[in-house]
Amino acid sequence: MLEFFINNAWAQDAPPAGSGLMGLLPLILIFVVFYLFLIRPQMKQAKEHKQMVEALSKGDEVVTNGGIVGKITRIGDSFIQIEIAPEIEVKVQKHAVSATLPKGTIKTL
Repeated sequence: MLEFFINNAWAQDAPPAGSGLMGLLPLILIFVVFYLFLIRPQMKQAKEHKQMVEALSKGDEVVTNGGIVGKITRIGDSFIQIEIAPEIEVKVQKHAVSATLPKGTIKTL
């Protein structure tokens, strides 16, 4: 009579062997894809930018992140001074330099 009100609780079958690894496999694959396509290229780009900033010297022609083009006149620890026009200089952070230009590029602009 109690079976009418309460169902019997039967034990479930054991999960197949090796399902733990198969459950983690998609997560591992996603991590590998993220590393190869997102993390590694970003680290490489950051390393190249750091090398470029360390190699800056007086007289280099540069472009800042804001699009300002100029020639470096002074270099400090964290800041550089850029001449953007005759007798007009701007002080910017070293890491704000996005690219160096070939010598003589400013004259052609």
